[in-house]
Amino acid sequence: MLATFLLSLREGLEAALIIGIVLGAVNKIRRKDLVPYVWLGVLSAVIVSILTAFMIVSFGKALEGDAEKIFEGITMFIAAGILTWMIFWMGRQARFLKGELEEGVNKAAASTGKSGVFWLAFMTVVREGVELAIFIAAAFFAGNQIGTSVNTVQILAGTFLGLGTAALLGYTLFATTVRLDLRRFFQVTSILLILFAAGLVAHGVHEFNEIGSIPPVIEHVWDVNMIVDENSVPGQLLKTLFGYNGNPSLTEMIAYFGYIAIVSFFWVRENKRIPVKAAVTAESKA
Repeated sequence: MLATFLLSLREGLEAALIIGIVLGAVNKIRRKDLVPYVWLGVLSAVIVSILTAFMIVSFGKALEGDAEKIFEGITMFIAAGILTWMIFWMGRQARFLKGELEEGVNKAAASTGKSGVFWLAFMTVVREGVELAIFIAAAFFAGNQIGTSVNTVQILAGTFLGLGTAALLGYTLFATTVRLDLRRFFQVTSILLILFAAGLVAHGVHEFNEIGSIPPVIEHVWDVNMIVDENSVPGQLLKTLFGYNGNPSLTEMIAYFGYIAIVSFFWVRENKRIPVKAAVTAESKA
């Protein structure tokens, strides 16, 4: 639940900022007739994202044996890769997001009009939605030992709470004088998401360990299940959020700590290049 809440909050806030910027750009050019098409594009993107999550999870559940483990392992690696890209993309591009979206709205309104604004809203929001769909599917596969019904309820609860919180924060940013330091927010969530992505990488390696595609080298580096059982509810929550494994293999540990070390190094270096000023905050209120 915590993992899907964090992911949904982060992706949902990005989507809320995008929607707010697009609506603001439409109001600037005094084309209120385009507003319904912005929301239609958003709604269409949400539907596509929900269907994407449903199809990924359904396909994975339909597989059995080695095929299931391969699919889940690949899903983990893809989700970790997208999550890593997302963390760095937001750090680099957030400062220019408002200008690019406003320029896109102006061009769409001047050329293709309603359909152009619809597709602009759809494409920008569907990217966030499909990313979240892949993350939710990965979280489902990572914690599916809790029990399908319990795990599904927790994932859905975390997703809706995260999206609801993101919608509230987005509304607060654009409808009131409250200012949120978005740069600081994305920095803090990026640290947590790096740990989550490391867990996905380790879990993906674990899946391939089980079918022999990636050798474990040492099957169990340690075993702390007597302290926190990985199959207990606390253990499963830690597994879903941080990739906890009570008795990991050596290759799992190399993957986990290697990912954290490499990504953290580049993330710290990247953040040193960008001024501490919360550019996103300033742009969102401009």
